[in-house]
Amino acid sequence: MDTIFLDHLSKTYPGVKWALKGISLSLGEGEVFGFLGPNGAGKTTTVKLLTGILSPTQGHCQVMGTDPSREPEKTHAKTGVVTEHAQMYDHLTGLENLLFYASIFGISPREGKDRAMALLSRLGLKESAQQKLSAYSTGMRQRLSLARALIHRPQVLFLDEPTSGLDPESAQQVNSLIKSLAVEKGVTIFLCTHQLRYAQELCTRYGLLEEGSLLALGTLEELQKKVLQRPILQITARQFPEDLPFKRTGDLSYETEIASEEEIPGLLRQILEAGGKLYAAQTKYPTLEDIYFSLTSKKEEKP
Repeated sequence: MDTIFLDHLSKTYPGVKWALKGISLSLGEGEVFGFLGPNGAGKTTTVKLLTGILSPTQGHCQVMGTDPSREPEKTHAKTGVVTEHAQMYDHLTGLENLLFYASIFGISPREGKDRAMALLSRLGLKESAQQKLSAYSTGMRQRLSLARALIHRPQVLFLDEPTSGLDPESAQQVNSLIKSLAVEKGVTIFLCTHQLRYAQELCTRYGLLEEGSLLALGTLEELQKKVLQRPILQITARQFPEDLPFKRTGDLSYETEIASEEEIPGLLRQILEAGGKLYAAQTKYPTLEDIYFSLTSKKEEKP
């Protein structure tokens, strides 16, 4: 069974153009899916539809076999959500916030405390467990928000910019937990972000969104093939032969497109045989950022 399923999912608001236009995709257990696009692309609307906060204008969706708009409470029991403005209580301590949400899901006080302390420890908040939330920094609040979303051990986790406001060490803790949830627990991660480099480090598959439309869907390798961008061989060398098909990009830097890595030994041999002094060579593949901007520029070129 798909953990998340969207079939021509669309949403419009009164007096506003389509916020989401016919999105179709499915996710399986343990996927870390990057739903990527700029602010206003439709990411938040999609999450609201998948969590039952909104109902679709057209199409439908399911989360763990449940229609969120018809059975929101059943959906909430199976999902966790992290946003930049999660509802928590400043007058309670970090631990008390987690115990409160554990009680909402019917978790016993003893079990709730065990789960809460394990999450606080994993996210570097154990020493702050008894501090009131009002004393927490932005980064601490963000980590506590993730702990809150995980207290009932959801099978699907929706994340909206989960490392926003975090220092590098805290971001690493969050990313490590996200990966382990997917690999070890089989949790499906639906990550919304406009940070393409961050998504490339964390996700296993991607959906590229712009103005409510899905531009592309697939793994990084599949998206690289879709845009037909070849890898680039980058060379650092002196006395570089002028007759080879390389473009100069710096004092000692040259590059050329290649069809595959099988071409590299022959090209390097040509450089050396022509008297070039080779210092370094590396292959650069199209990044998620390259792919996204390639797709958006092609869209703009269409009449």
